[in-house]
Amino acid sequence: MPLPIALLDRLAAVLGPHGLLTNPSDLDPYLAEQRGLFQGTAQAVARPLDTAQVAQVVGLCAEAGVAIVPQGGNTGLVGGGVAGGDDLVVSLGRMNRLRWIDAENYRIAVDAGCVLAEVQRAAREAACLFPLSLAAEGSCQIGGNLSSNAGGVGVLRYGNARELCLGLEVVLADGRVWNGMTALAKDNTGYALRQMFIGAEGTLGIITGAVLKLFPAPRESATALCALSELGAAPRLLSLARKRSGDSVTAFELIPRLGLEMAVRHMPGCRDPLADPAPWYALIELTSSREASDNDESGLGATLEGLLASAFDEGLISDAVLAGSLEQQAALWRLREGLSEAQKFEGASIKHDVSVPISRVVEFITEASAAVERVLPGIRPCPFGHIGDGNIHFNLTQPPGMDRAAFLALWAPMNRIVHDIVDAMEGSISAEHGIGQLKTAELARYKAPVELEMMRAIKAAFDPRNLMNPGKVLPPAP
Repeated sequence: MPLPIALLDRLAAVLGPHGLLTNPSDLDPYLAEQRGLFQGTAQAVARPLDTAQVAQVVGLCAEAGVAIVPQGGNTGLVGGGVAGGDDLVVSLGRMNRLRWIDAENYRIAVDAGCVLAEVQRAAREAACLFPLSLAAEGSCQIGGNLSSNAGGVGVLRYGNARELCLGLEVVLADGRVWNGMTALAKDNTGYALRQMFIGAEGTLGIITGAVLKLFPAPRESATALCALSELGAAPRLLSLARKRSGDSVTAFELIPRLGLEMAVRHMPGCRDPLADPAPWYALIELTSSREASDNDESGLGATLEGLLASAFDEGLISDAVLAGSLEQQAALWRLREGLSEAQKFEGASIKHDVSVPISRVVEFITEASAAVERVLPGIRPCPFGHIGDGNIHFNLTQPPGMDRAAFLALWAPMNRIVHDIVDAMEGSISAEHGIGQLKTAELARYKAPVELEMMRAIKAAFDPRNLMNPGKVLPPAP
């Protein structure tokens, strides 16, 4: 059904020149989906400049009964920002102001459309750190990061986006604005309303601004890639690293041999830094805000070197390379960061973003790998990721020579195998990517009925007409 002409005219009047897009060629970037699993069909995109314009747009849509799909950098992986033909996309990209920064008290306030990398840069220029870091940081936006409760490589040390947020500004489903932009670390005056919107994927309201936590800028870091003697050595090495470093471990990333080979084979600048292959690797990074001299034996470089020696003596690792410069550090990280992109060159992937208790990570990888291989001999499991917080990207690459479409047709049965194992281990079927529309049926299968009832009650309270990102997160009521 076409959007009402009268509504489009009123939106154009509110948004001004270039604020409303209706030309099909202009809409394409807002309708494409990262993985190619969904295709948007929206007829218009609203591009507000500030919160007042967002409120007016939402109010007009509420009056007309038109649904809204909020969109940040459009880097999501579960179809949460995909809009149908009857929906209006509201893109926050032009709302990219740094509102204020208080380096002394480690706070920053930004518009929701600020690109993550720009927030990181603003923090660095103030001798601070905003620690949220993920592969899409050059294009993803803070509003989307908060709406999906993004994780990334620093969760072990700093937590998810939820833990990095002190306050929010949100436009509600009726167009009213809730100003919760407090900079307080402690506020125990009732319900923590901001937590309702973080991870809600735009289904309860549109995040338009946020107050975020900053940290002292790291002045010292040490990075190493370790060849593990076996998969079971990974959690033991993590525990040893946390104890020996005074809990200075910022990142602890698991990389399988298959993943490293893919990165070396397909990604420019990637090479294997170790002489002999190993089945598994761990990328460890320690950071500290304390500045150490070149000869400081208590520095992180010396700490990591001693840690690696102990791990070798205990049989946890068979080899390791310690980065001796920023260039070498970047080269090691390129292996990890290039892994996801490299998989595309190996054929189709069936991807799972799951978490289990850290104590069961090894059991999960072993059991799930064996289970999918029994069903499809030749399948290539590529489990990798942030095992320091129990989050495994359990990706399955098609067997060489298999038809791509035939492999992707196995997505649902592979989901059932993997997610049933995750559920039996009291894990989560979505550790950091969210639910969107990709996993609503999975949520219905694995969430307890009482949890779904509570979620639906919250949705009904905030958005009784179901106009905010309909069809996302919540499965239809039975």
